[in-house]
Order: sequence, then C-alpha cells, then structure tokens
Amino acid sequence: MIEIATSSTTTTLVIAGDLDLAERDQFPEIAARVVGLRRQLLVIDMCRVTFMDSTGAAFLISLADAGRKRGGATVLRGADDRDLFVLEVCGALDLFRIDTDHHCEQSDTATGAASVELPQRPRPA
Repeated sequence: MIEIATSSTTTTLVIAGDLDLAERDQFPEIAARVVGLRRQLLVIDMCRVTFMDSTGAAFLISLADAGRKRGGATVLRGADDRDLFVLEVCGALDLFRIDTDHHCEQSDTATGAASVELPQRPRPA
C-alpha cells in the first residue's frame, strides 16, 4: 500500500508491504500523481516496507529522477541496509538523500496509545 500526503513544499509517500514486481501495476498512476504535484521535496517513508526488488527500486529511481530534473530532491526515510544495497547495485543511490536520523515509529490512533519504536527488519545472513 502506498499513501500520498502533501504540504505546500513536500510530498510524502508512505509505503507499507512489498515494493516489488507484484505491485508494479500501481506505479505509473502513483508516479503521475507525485510528478503532477510538483513539490520541491519528495520524502519516501520506507519504515513499513517488508521487501523491495529491482522493480520497486526502478519505481523509486524514476520518482527521484523526475524530481531532480525539476530541481527538487528526494529523501529516503526508514530505508534499511538491504534497500540501500538494491539502490546502490542499480547505480542510483546518489539520486537520494538518506535520512539517517529518522527512527521509525508507530502509534495506535484507535486507542490513543503512545508511539513506540518499531523493531528493525531482520537482516539477511
């Protein structure tokens, strides 16, 4: 699932679940919406991404490239080492600013429970 939120200067994509070949059908519509918003900053929140393959990486690369052509920037927030490795192998890591200070949090808005830090995704051996 991919949600889009905007402010006057920023578009934020919040991605949950897999970002892979099985999800590719939604990528063109989301990319068109994001590019059409014409915000200078795109923040991609990957805290809840469970898996990303090269198809998902190509989607992120296309978003970052479109923003860069307009003079904007793309920030990856909550990307783990595995996600960054996929982007590095694709030769595209330099298209992104990496938010190394972000700590993934989750809150239960239904119960009003306080935010808690999410556990890190397991790393491959």
